Amino acid sequence: MSQGQSPLIKSYIDSNERQRQLYRRTLLIVVISQIFGGAGLAAGVTVGALIAQDMLGTDSFAGVPTALFTLGSAGAALLVGRLSQRYGRRLGLVTGFMTGGIGAIGVVVAAVTNSIPLLFASLLFYGAGTATNLQARYAGTDLANSTQRATAISIAMVSTTLGAVAGPNSVHVMGEFALSMGIPALAGPFILAAAAFILAGFVLLVFLRPDPFMIAKAIAEGQVADENKPLSTHALTTPKNKRGIIVGATVMILTQVVMVAIMTMTPVHMKHHGHDLSQVGMVIGVHIGFMYLPSLMTGYLVDKLGRTVMAMASGFTLLAAGALAAMAPADSMPGLIGALALLGLGWNFGLITGTALIVDGTPLSSRAKTQGKVDVLIALAGALAGALSGMVVANSSFAALSLVGGILPLVLIPVIIWSLSTSNKG
Repeated sequence: MSQGQSPLIKSYIDSNERQRQLYRRTLLIVVISQIFGGAGLAAGVTVGALIAQDMLGTDSFAGVPTALFTLGSAGAALLVGRLSQRYGRRLGLVTGFMTGGIGAIGVVVAAVTNSIPLLFASLLFYGAGTATNLQARYAGTDLANSTQRATAISIAMVSTTLGAVAGPNSVHVMGEFALSMGIPALAGPFILAAAAFILAGFVLLVFLRPDPFMIAKAIAEGQVADENKPLSTHALTTPKNKRGIIVGATVMILTQVVMVAIMTMTPVHMKHHGHDLSQVGMVIGVHIGFMYLPSLMTGYLVDKLGRTVMAMASGFTLLAAGALAAMAPADSMPGLIGALALLGLGWNFGLITGTALIVDGTPLSSRAKTQGKVDVLIALAGALAGALSGMVVANSSFAALSLVGGILPLVLIPVIIWSLSTSNKG
């Protein structure tokens, strides 16, 4: 590489063993940060719609909080992606998590002061934490070869489960804690979110050294520069594949739309039919568990069975989730738990498959920036789904929303057929 290259970076370029050690260490740091990050993202999912319902006095805008923090996550995804591309994962991820923590604090203050403008503004900043939690999955892939990528993504995601499942199930405890401090009970989970996001950022700030993305870029540039040197099995150079990027983005966008729409209105639907907050927390906790816990299995299947098979599996799983949510009696906890579990599992299949396709199709010279742009589209799609979900339910029914959501992923079939037919022609 350049003559100004530091001895530290050069030591990684010259040693495959050091690269493997850094890969494993990076995964460990990402795992620890994701445990905290998972607890932070659960607050908005579990009680965001209920806070809006209480403060606005109507169901029609119950999806607005999800739309806002998802919209905020879109801007954060772009920012984190650009910062990561230029300065490394560490700066990008730390900035995102700290911003999310500030947003969660703002939500608590908004609940205390009953300020709707502050609530909406704070939710935008809170969204930075949710975006960063997803962006962190890419950090584990920076030093992974093509046969490790889905597994690396899955390791990062499965660690989110510990915090993400604990978050919704601590709704009652955090609600009582908030009440003891004179804060509305529904703001309690956001107290946990603030602490969790800030801790996640702190872990990355202190321990994500050296930065895996900067090392990976230096290694890839060195491999390209030395054309006479045969690339090892850990080679990090990747040609750009626009078709793979399009398919990966489509898979993740569709799964995000379906998941957000049904998930957002489930707490409101349950509240209308007599379920208490602890039951809501249980259903959402199971849902989030299935979003992340199967990741190790999913990553293995994506690497072994292939991206196409698992993209199809995602579509059919989401179809089953929508059908069960529509048909399950409103007072049936097993029915709701089953539907939301399938919803989480279908999203998990789609996210890991789509992420692997994006990593496969992007060279390191533009990878973080491209990842950020794709996550922006995913977030914007989720924001639209969250905003419209409340209106659909208010003017129709939760069953209608679920059925439409279940049918939508079938769009993946022609996209995959197009991808395969184009590939065969090439």
